[in-house]
Amino acid sequence: MATLAPVDPQVLLGEVAAGLAAGTLAPYLGPGIAALAEPAAPMTPEALAAFFAGKTALPKRAQGNAWAAAQYIESRRFRDTVTLWMNEAFAEPVAPTPFHRWLAGLPLRLIVDSWYTGEMRRALAETGADWAEVQGITRAGIGEARWFRFYDAKGGALDEEAAAAARTLLYAPHGGVAPSANYLISDADYVEVLTEIDIQTPIPEEVRRRRTGLGFVFVGCRFHDQLLRTYARQIAKRSADRHYAIVEAATLTRNELRFLDEQRIAVIDLPLAEALARIVA
Repeated sequence: MATLAPVDPQVLLGEVAAGLAAGTLAPYLGPGIAALAEPAAPMTPEALAAFFAGKTALPKRAQGNAWAAAQYIESRRFRDTVTLWMNEAFAEPVAPTPFHRWLAGLPLRLIVDSWYTGEMRRALAETGADWAEVQGITRAGIGEARWFRFYDAKGGALDEEAAAAARTLLYAPHGGVAPSANYLISDADYVEVLTEIDIQTPIPEEVRRRRTGLGFVFVGCRFHDQLLRTYARQIAKRSADRHYAIVEAATLTRNELRFLDEQRIAVIDLPLAEALARIVA
């Protein structure tokens, strides 16, 4: 494994701020941004697993693993219970941060939001911007062949053609609590997706079209889990060659370091709050 070459984080932050403002970079947002304000909702997979553990006794293999925990609950109490408890976990809205609101005012053609809480969609709704959303959906019990659904700014259903006309497309690959409680969460959900993600069918064609030529900026994300790495790798496939991640290098696992190196992701080695404050300044 090659060693990630250190680069002055201030230089990289300047590149990120300029690229986002120009619309040549796409933000790939994780829950770590809103987690800085310590909301009530679980803001990591481990915290979500702990929430599930507070609702029912979990076997050892599911402890600390949100996807295995959801699968255990689904197998014992059915899918409706998983959805009910996910709605409960994310019942209290998470407010957009200044960074979300800053992004909402930019001419971005694609934003990826990788958690369930929906603060980015709230920020876009506040601006009155021209945007649409596409969310990954579970296919458990819906009797449909599709992998995702499109929504307008008010949460109404859209077709892909109408969504494609929007200036900004918000992509929530794992679903979200709003507007329709779509959740990719159980192991079974992901087995279905991962069987085809290499050929890209679970990723909307409009997302694939918009990512062409874009670099990605990973903000508030961690990639210590193989599933998270797989999603990021496949969503960023066939995009630009230059990407960035805001993360403190000393906290990275070996697998994360390898992933960042393989994907040519430049590390901005700063505390997240400090980096975000400097970008929006």
